[in-house]
Amino acid sequence: MGENNGSAILDMSIQGMSCTACASRIERAIGKLDGVSGVSVHYAGKSGCVQYAPERVSPSRIMERIGELGFQAFPYGNEKIGNETSALKLRFILSLLLTVPLLGAMIHHYSWLSGVPVPAFILDPMLQLVLAAIVQFGLGMPFYFGAYYALRERTANMDVLVALGTTAAFAYSYYAMLTSQPLYFETSAVVITAILLGKWLESAAADRVMRESDGFASLLMKEAVVVKGGTRQAVPVQFVRTGDIVLAEPKLPIAVDGIILNGYAEVDESFLTGESMPAAKGPGDVVYAGTVPVGGELIIRAQASATDTMLNRIAVLTRQAQSTKSSIGRKVDRLAAVFVPVMIGMSGLTMLIWLTVLKPGDVGTASVHALAVLLAACPCALGLAAPISLVLASGKLARRGIVMKEAGTLERLAHLDTIMLDKTGTLTEGKPVLTEIYGVAPITPSMLLRLAAAVEKGSAHPYARTIVEEARRKGLVIPSAEEFRAIPGKGVEAVVDGQHIAIGSARLMTEREWRITHAAASFAQRKEASGATVLYIHADGRCLGAIALNDPVKRSSREAVRMLREEGVHVLMATGDHPAAARAAAHAAGIGQVEASMLPEDKAAFVRRLQAEGRQVGMAGDGWNDAPAIAAADVGIAMGDGTDAALAAGHVVLIRPRLTGICDSLRISKLTVRNIRQNLTFAFVYNAIVIPFAAFGGLEPWMAGTAMAFSSVSVVGNSLRLNGQMSRALKRPD
Repeated sequence: MGENNGSAILDMSIQGMSCTACASRIERAIGKLDGVSGVSVHYAGKSGCVQYAPERVSPSRIMERIGELGFQAFPYGNEKIGNETSALKLRFILSLLLTVPLLGAMIHHYSWLSGVPVPAFILDPMLQLVLAAIVQFGLGMPFYFGAYYALRERTANMDVLVALGTTAAFAYSYYAMLTSQPLYFETSAVVITAILLGKWLESAAADRVMRESDGFASLLMKEAVVVKGGTRQAVPVQFVRTGDIVLAEPKLPIAVDGIILNGYAEVDESFLTGESMPAAKGPGDVVYAGTVPVGGELIIRAQASATDTMLNRIAVLTRQAQSTKSSIGRKVDRLAAVFVPVMIGMSGLTMLIWLTVLKPGDVGTASVHALAVLLAACPCALGLAAPISLVLASGKLARRGIVMKEAGTLERLAHLDTIMLDKTGTLTEGKPVLTEIYGVAPITPSMLLRLAAAVEKGSAHPYARTIVEEARRKGLVIPSAEEFRAIPGKGVEAVVDGQHIAIGSARLMTEREWRITHAAASFAQRKEASGATVLYIHADGRCLGAIALNDPVKRSSREAVRMLREEGVHVLMATGDHPAAARAAAHAAGIGQVEASMLPEDKAAFVRRLQAEGRQVGMAGDGWNDAPAIAAADVGIAMGDGTDAALAAGHVVLIRPRLTGICDSLRISKLTVRNIRQNLTFAFVYNAIVIPFAAFGGLEPWMAGTAMAFSSVSVVGNSLRLNGQMSRALKRPD
């Protein structure tokens, strides 16, 4: 469970669902509970995510309501993945053992198999009745329970089709036994066995997908070694608190996020960054839970509790994204909701046509073909077409440090044709270097730096951090500041030593109608021509001087821009910086279109203007200034080292703040959408061909049931192919 804007989030595993109609039924029922503001249930992932008001509804009530619908719900982590799969496997094996003798009786229905010897006792009607009854009403009883709960809620799911179809087959065989006609007890037994086999294979594949997509579980430590009073003691990791001293042992995942106090080691951060080479770490460096030190032992100070580590946040975001639905998934769910009732109607129509047109009065033949239609219909293949692929893709990206906040993001990513990039911290390193200070006489560079640092202490902008660090490096005593105020996209201001000090761009100075001296303007012009950013400092409206900072473009940015162009994406830069500095950075990155001197509202308006032109726009940024544009974009991309505002607004978070992550996301999204379309095509083609074929006598009921069971397995199999395709697409040098 987690918190989100005052509401709580319940992350659950749900067992007992037979198709997407079950997931839709849970969503409708839970959505009606007082205090529930959002609910998404994932059939393929056997999971659900509920946003609720804790003061109005409790997690236990939510899970109790799910139980009333005929399912089992557990808080995530309290269940054992594979329990449902193991139960299905056992039911299938028992059903198969009981059905095999009935197959001997089936041989006599086909003249070309009449020569095959069959033991006489297998042909005994009472034995066939007993075996078929055990399969039907014993091993098949969960289908009846599922159908009952569905009908009680005035809906229909796959269990309704199976229960109705196999009961009709069993009843017809029982009637045939009483009237001394040929027996068909094997029909219902074979259908149930085939469906159990299909559900077992489907569930096993889904479990495999969930394990592969949630590879973080193996990195979570259950215990941490805490150093207290010079002694070491192992404690449950949930008991570790911020400030505790924790020992990180070689070749074991680090338990919590923290700062190294003592020790040196190469640390494997591949789950977080996607980098295969370990990173050298020493005192003062930050390490994260789940990363693995190779070589030395590390002593670290915990910076977060177990629930607040980067690893846990990624795992929670990924699970919640996998519980959401894409637009394709929502459309398929709406179709699946009416699929079962329509198929029941089709079965009734089939029986009517055979009774009145094709073979008037032949109730037996009409019933067999109507039954075949019921058993051939497959809502599961439709329901599995999108979720399995989306779960695989989101898990693969999360393991490369690219976190999707909702499933629909992958769909929208595949259609992006324009990417807008911020400059500072996105295109550039975000670690500016102060290159030169100019002070208007009699102000010396040290005096100017001291005042600037006093004001900038209240800001989290990379330029502010650089100015403060430079003042401290030079040993300057930084005075306190009062009445600090940030002016988005323009600068900051505060009162220092009784003076109103403002630091910002030429745009801020012009708006305030403050004069910039000729010498300061000449200094700025010279520095901006070389790609530096210049900040002016004014005291009570009087120009004191200027500071030049240079933020180099990341080495990976030029490669990322080239790769985006190869994907057919138009790349442009939008920044609040001076045009000269913006053009220099854009040139270094290989970007042709530059929009400079933009305020936060200008960036957001520019995104909407591009969208009005019919473009699908992605926006990547890391600061408060970027949050409005990130939120307005079709896909907002937040850099992982950015501000909380940018991270909250983004649909995608790049934990490793490198633009190559956008390229990876685009490639994976296109492969995923293509795979989903293949699955949907197969599901529609299957139903379009098999159902009419069954209606007009082309399939025996047992054949129809077997085909239905394996159609969903085929969709899952095609989804699993996506895993290899994604691995090949991501094999490239960064």
